[in-house]
Amino acid sequence: MMHDSIFIYSKDLMNYKFSEDHPFNQKRLELTVSLLQSIGALQEGLMIPPRLALDEELQLIHDPSYIQAVKNAGAGMLHEETAENYGLGTEDTPIFPHMHEASSLLVGGTLAAADYVMSGKAKHALHIGGGLHHGFRGKASGFCIYNDSSVAIKYLQEKYQARVLYIDTDAHHGDGVQWAFYDDPNVCTFSIHETGRYLFPGTGNVNERGQGKGYGYSFNIPVDAFTEDDSWINAYKTALRKIADFFKPDIILTQNGADAHFLDPLTHLSATMKIYREIPKLAHEIAHQYCEGRWIAVGGGGYDIWRVVPRAWALIWLEMTENSNSYGKLPMEWIEKWAKEAPVPLPVEWDDPVDAYKAIPRKKEIEEKNQITLEKALYPLKDIKPISSE
Repeated sequence: MMHDSIFIYSKDLMNYKFSEDHPFNQKRLELTVSLLQSIGALQEGLMIPPRLALDEELQLIHDPSYIQAVKNAGAGMLHEETAENYGLGTEDTPIFPHMHEASSLLVGGTLAAADYVMSGKAKHALHIGGGLHHGFRGKASGFCIYNDSSVAIKYLQEKYQARVLYIDTDAHHGDGVQWAFYDDPNVCTFSIHETGRYLFPGTGNVNERGQGKGYGYSFNIPVDAFTEDDSWINAYKTALRKIADFFKPDIILTQNGADAHFLDPLTHLSATMKIYREIPKLAHEIAHQYCEGRWIAVGGGGYDIWRVVPRAWALIWLEMTENSNSYGKLPMEWIEKWAKEAPVPLPVEWDDPVDAYKAIPRKKEIEEKNQITLEKALYPLKDIKPISSE
């Protein structure tokens, strides 16, 4: 049976849990699903549980010795020194029981999305549990054990011979995915993120353009700290339209970290919910323009799990399903359900208030700098004209 859009989810995705006070908190998945259900936008029949990724699927990207180390770590059998070599047991990526199984489920969710979309059972698939873009071939990094997007892209190449455009709007650079395909001309990566000057992982400069046959297939727009909506949206829209037209993908995979928001505790950008309306809207348009609608969306960062992430991720699903039920007030049912547990007052509207944060003193300077960065990033594609942000 053909569905227009499917939503990959099960409560088991909550098992990816480092500790009670770790900033990466999958409670945000439950909050998002609850928000969508409370407006009647997510029916049971459209929810597909993720599957476990097989070891040979993980090995499309990850080193077998690393996979074994993750299994040993989750069973409490990995020596501290060995763990450190693999980026495990660090402050960012602590060891927790059954971490291999929990991580494999996140990867399997993205692979399930890939099969649904490529086999024509669905046009679009959303897996908010995925998007762990910092994982490397033999090393965990930045809260990411296995890199589900990298594994899924390799899987899409090998099983379906697809040319993949990877679009990463997380405030942190999509380094793991970029380096995995840095010399591959059949994968184009585009990451728009806060400059690495003050932010992990410190990469994602404009001049990281790929290497060998992959030169010219890697695009980075590092925007300045305190970038606001209009400047961010101008860079995203101008770049994505040019890049999609240049690459003409068979499928797009979007990573939707929700941490460019001004409330996010780990980053320094000043965006509002406005960008989280525009991100999926343009992705949807590009998918239909070049890929017959084939679009996989995954989650990613997002550390204000109460006020920001549920709204931002719900908007992806509402765009995918062309449901306009996302204006005005948030449902009271959702607010009442979670208010007691939330350590902060919950938002009452889908959008942020107009004067939500103090005016940014360097606004003009930041906008000019971002415009120069945009032109540099797109220089290989020439004749760039900025589009006006609607």
